[in-house]
Amino acid sequence: MHLPVFTIALPSGSAIAASLIGLLAVLAWRIREAQGAVSVKKIVIPPLGMATGFSMFIVPAFRIPWTWAAIALLIGAVALAYPLLLTSRLIRQGDSVMMQRSNAFFVVILALAAIRLLARGYLDRILTLQQTGAVFYLLAFGMIVRWRTQMFLEYWRLTSSPVSQSAAD
Repeated sequence: MHLPVFTIALPSGSAIAASLIGLLAVLAWRIREAQGAVSVKKIVIPPLGMATGFSMFIVPAFRIPWTWAAIALLIGAVALAYPLLLTSRLIRQGDSVMMQRSNAFFVVILALAAIRLLARGYLDRILTLQQTGAVFYLLAFGMIVRWRTQMFLEYWRLTSSPVSQSAAD
């Protein structure tokens, strides 16, 4: 009896290069973003902007079964968001709320990029390019919505309590 062999084929060189450029852009954006104060607008706008990506599902080539969509959203929200939640938190500095990331935050970003690259190499063989894009979009959307929701709740908690005199100094 012949058993199928599970192998991972890496994407083409141009796909890897594009992924690395995207990764560098995300890292640069995160570094720049961490230098300013956090606001409700900065927390809420990224997931709202990303939600426009759901319009891809109007095109039949991007449609995937509902169960795949639910699984991708759950994996993003549970498994992929968890490391981001562990490595980033908000702190209050006087009247401002700032993002405080551990040094492991960028390691997490790099690990998530590696997982994406390896999973894409596998999924590209069994799904169409458009379906692969839809699955990765839903993974990312689930991850960012959970992370930003947690961030919003933490922001709300920090800004709804009065500033103590010792924290203001």
